[in-house]
Amino acid sequence: MPDMFDVEVSDRIATITLNRAPVNAMNDAWTTGLHAILDDLAGKSGWSVLHFRSALKIFSAGADLRQLKENFELPPEVQAEVGRRYQQLFARIEALPQATIAEIHGAALGGGLELTLACDLRIVARDARMGLPEVGLGLIPGAGGTQRLTRLCGHAAAARMILGAEVVSGEEAHRLGLAQWCADSGELADAARAHAKRIAALPGHAVAAAKLCIAAASGLPQRGFDIEVEQVIGLLGSPATKSLVRDFLNRQTR
Repeated sequence: MPDMFDVEVSDRIATITLNRAPVNAMNDAWTTGLHAILDDLAGKSGWSVLHFRSALKIFSAGADLRQLKENFELPPEVQAEVGRRYQQLFARIEALPQATIAEIHGAALGGGLELTLACDLRIVARDARMGLPEVGLGLIPGAGGTQRLTRLCGHAAAARMILGAEVVSGEEAHRLGLAQWCADSGELADAARAHAKRIAALPGHAVAAAKLCIAAASGLPQRGFDIEVEQVIGLLGSPATKSLVRDFLNRQTR
């Protein structure tokens, strides 16, 4: 998928650069393409860190509004399957034995932020913008965001960002515990690469074992992801949500 992603493997780091202009919008072709890249990387042994970054001015604005508009009149259960597919993709990234790191600049919103939450590590530009604004449209973050943000930052910070549909700066996201590191925009790429190289130099089998133990301590139950899908289906069937989303799409896609 050269029009959506660039892939490079060097120094034991597999770098996936999001490159779908103008905003790295996510749709079915995007998820299929990323699965194909992961399939290819699974057959290679020369990497121990997966590094996500963006070639554009932002990391990702989330869902493709064209696909959202096309699907909007479908039954809620069918629409919710899109979120389930994102859940499955992000769960695959989370379960990788290799360490994963997201380098975030510009905006990481909705599904864009949920992708970074599936990574082990995040480094963010101070002036980045990060948030899960779905509640403002009568929806919820349905690609694992309610579960992973709460696990990562705790109930208070997750409630602030999700219930308030709040978009925070990279510096504030770092303060809340959403990112492990924060850097000035001009230094972000070098800092992210330095962290990736340092981790790639560690014994990969030990990193994989440590990831399993950390995941076990987190105790993330599958039921939480299922509840996300159930709630998305209910909200998509709500007249209030339908009105909010329809108005939003009409404003954004004229």
